[in-house]
Amino acid sequence: VQLQASGGGLVQAGGSLRLSCAASGRTFSSYAMGWFRQAPGKEREFVASISWGGGRTNYADSVKGRFTISRDNAKNTVYLQMNSLKPEDTAVYYCAADLTSRTAVIDRVDYWGQGTQVTVSS
Repeated sequence: VQLQASGGGLVQAGGSLRLSCAASGRTFSSYAMGWFRQAPGKEREFVASISWGGGRTNYADSVKGRFTISRDNAKNTVYLQMNSLKPEDTAVYYCAADLTSRTAVIDRVDYWGQGTQVTVSS
């Protein structure tokens, strides 16, 4: 599985961005996908995840109500819509695939995307 993340950039606080992650190499609709982020000097943390069919989602408390994860299995792509962005959302965002999860919970990351930088200015 290869994952290609895109859509990052510089935005003012309160603004929006949509990240995309295109997958290839295996049947996309058969595995859970997620987004993680890593800010400078901090550990990588979970942001959101979605089940293989898209019917179930899971979010970190820090992004609930502001971020929305979705997927289009016909396009082999998962999205992260980020609204009401805050400076503390600044980080490199990574998409991830869990090939064995049958829910929205990411138990084990089998593949990582290359990361896309999101910078939110105050």
